[in-house]
This record gives sequence, C-alpha cells and structure tokens, in this order.
Amino acid sequence: MGRVFSYNEAKAYERWQNRPGNQADIQMEHRLMLRLLAPLRGESVLDVGCGTGGSMKALLEAGLRVSGLDPSPGMLDIAAQSVGHHAELHQGVAEDLPFDDNHFTYAAVAGTLEFVDDPEKAMEEIFRVTKDRVFIGFLNRHSTLVSGIRAQRVFIQNRYSGARFFSVWELKRLIHDMAGEVPVTWRSLSRFPNPLGLILRRRRTIHLICKSPVASYVGVGVSLVPRFRTRPLRLKCRTKLFEGTLTGLASVQWRPHHGSTAV
Repeated sequence: MGRVFSYNEAKAYERWQNRPGNQADIQMEHRLMLRLLAPLRGESVLDVGCGTGGSMKALLEAGLRVSGLDPSPGMLDIAAQSVGHHAELHQGVAEDLPFDDNHFTYAAVAGTLEFVDDPEKAMEEIFRVTKDRVFIGFLNRHSTLVSGIRAQRVFIQNRYSGARFFSVWELKRLIHDMAGEVPVTWRSLSRFPNPLGLILRRRRTIHLICKSPVASYVGVGVSLVPRFRTRPLRLKCRTKLFEGTLTGLASVQWRPHHGSTAV
C-alpha cells in the first residue's frame, strides 16, 4: 500500500501548499502537467494519488471529467472540500486500481510514485486503465533539493521518510519495461533568482520549463499505443438454427446441420 498520510499530516501538507512561495511552484507544476498531457476538453482523467486535490482543480479548469484516487481518508476529506461534487473521489492504492481496462483517456501521477510500495505494479495498473496519455511528475533524485531531503531524513522524520526517488533515466526504463517502446517526452522545472527581486518583492524567482537532468522537478509524458490488435476469428461450434456466414470480430462460416462443425 505504501505510505498513508494521517489527517494531521494531510492538514500540514495543505498548509505547506498554501504558502505563497510554494503556490508559485505548484502552479508551474500544473502548467507542465497540462503541457505534457495536452488534453482535449470533455475527456476523462484519473488523478492517481490526488492528495488534497490541487491537481484535480487544475484538471477541472482544463475542462476535463476528473476522478481522483488516494489511500488516505484524510487527504480525500480535504480534497472533497476543495473540489466538491465536481470530481469523483475513490479510496484505493495505485497498485490495484478499481477500474476497467482503458477506462480513462488520461491519467496524472504527480508526487505519488515516490510513496508506493511497488512502483512497477503501480505503473502497470496506471497504463492498464488509461488509453491515451499519462503524465508522471516527480522530484528528481539527482537534484540538490532531493540531496538535501535525503540528508535531512537521516536525522529527523519528514514527509519524505521512506520515499523512493527516481531519475529521468530510471523512470524511462521503468515505463518501457511496463508499456513497451512507447513514445516518452520529458521536461523539467528550474528556478532562478529574479534580478529585480529587490524591487518586485512579490515575485523573487523565475520559473523556466526546460530539459535539465539535475532540475528539482521533472514531468514525463507517456503516449500509450495498443499492444494488441483484433482480427477476424474462426470459431468451431455446432448449430441447427442458421445457415450462412456470421461476420464481425469473429468471422464464422456455417454449414448445414448434418452433424458437421463450422470451420
């Protein structure tokens, strides 16, 4: 199941998200998500590990039909207050999604893969329920930010205790292992000090969407392609009712009912 955040942890995470400086970073992450998903309005999307609902709000504003899933009741309670009845919420884990194959057009997985017990199974399930594109957002293990987090958790507990961090290359290898040689694109978010920061106090950093393997946050877009194709089949069966040919996904030629079988 991975880590399940308590209600108090969920509230603390919500307060962290609402800080002005963090809001700017989160909004840029949402812009990167929508850029790599390139969704069509009216289509369906699943937010895996929806947390307090921030990504769901961005997806709703893009005109999508949104469903969210999270293992934490506390996170879902806060998400329900955030999105109301505009999205469907489900309690569950990424490794065992309660949806049919190809149920959603898109899927978004932001800040979730780090906390699941079995990333391979989680990716397999996400690809199973999605028929078009998947966005995966994660903290880059090769960034200075993650290096600081990993050093800090040696001495104190934080919300990343037990988290597993990925690099771009590790995640691409995982995607290809689970989905085959599907098209994969990636971009990163980099932050730079604003040279006018002393004057423009409200915006002291500049965000840039680029392609840096050492940036703090990386977004990956996966374009899924069918791994199987349908073709006409010949079925062996007996009948006393019909004479002729049945066409469709199964193409069968029928013979008279003198005890013979169709071929």
